[in-house]
Amino acid sequence: MLSFQDAIKDSTQFSKRHLILGNGFSIALRPDIFHYGSLFQRADFSSHPELPKVFEALGTQDFELAIRSLESGAALAPIYGGAAGVSAAMLADAAALKEILVETIAANHPDIPGDISHDKFWACRAFLHLFLGPNDGQIFTLNYDLLLYWALMHEDNPFRPKLDMTTNDGFGNDEDDPTADYVVWQGETAAHSAKVHFLHGALHLFDAGTELQKYTWVRTNARLVDQARSAIGSNKFPLFVSEGTSKQKRAKIRHNAYLYQGLKQLVANTQQPKVCFFIHGHSLAENDDHLLKRLGAGRFQKLYVSLFGDPASPTNREIIARANALSLLRRPSSPLKVEFYDAASAKVWG
Repeated sequence: MLSFQDAIKDSTQFSKRHLILGNGFSIALRPDIFHYGSLFQRADFSSHPELPKVFEALGTQDFELAIRSLESGAALAPIYGGAAGVSAAMLADAAALKEILVETIAANHPDIPGDISHDKFWACRAFLHLFLGPNDGQIFTLNYDLLLYWALMHEDNPFRPKLDMTTNDGFGNDEDDPTADYVVWQGETAAHSAKVHFLHGALHLFDAGTELQKYTWVRTNARLVDQARSAIGSNKFPLFVSEGTSKQKRAKIRHNAYLYQGLKQLVANTQQPKVCFFIHGHSLAENDDHLLKRLGAGRFQKLYVSLFGDPASPTNREIIARANALSLLRRPSSPLKVEFYDAASAKVWG
């Protein structure tokens, strides 16, 4: 295995380096709360044991779909002769699901940026600068937590030179309400200049129906749980891909303009032969094949993949095999070389 520093040095032969972040990025900071698995798998349904049957009947793990289905069913039940109390029960379950969603989010995330030390943010910014600085690369994250967003918004270490990073994510002031507590996605035109992409959505991105809103800590100083509860109470749901399989994830991405635009940006960059990609903190599991196979079908020349711990461990051997399998998807005219580096040597959080 290479060290991360050697991987970066080797990558200077390319015009740009792009970064794909997996859950290991967050686990490295808080292994006690950031672990693999969807919000559905983390949710506590013990007080409402019937609710998992709603997800099962709908064939999804998507909270938003389950909540909206219950609310729609409650409105339709009287028309079709639903027994007395059915509508009320469905609405009660929809409300319970909203609260479970908020509680699950809060239980698996720090409340505010102040819960994380400055030193850790400064170390993370130095790591991100290797991709968003003069290198002019882009970051594609598969995580829906707020750690990347908080790190990008944090101030630099006052005792060191300022880090020049382009952190545009395609969001800007709402034309109708420029002083609102949130900013809105500017659409595909502005997205072409975006450097940061939440490929599976994020907990600070809320679907308001007519627009996608990004709630900002700077403008509200509100805790994550309070922001989420307020938004969900107004029928604005966090935009994140919580489905289980690659096929289900791909379907959700294709039906959302923001998510689909992020995917198109990723694909466009994979077709550039003079760039390289880093994958940090991702297991390359098949439930993300909707993205990973795009790397195999690309034209860029080199992929650097992080491994945590013993390279000979069963988990790492599987990652190595899946990474090498991506290179087998290439045409002979655009071969892909895969290198592996020690994730711990990156010292993302110091």
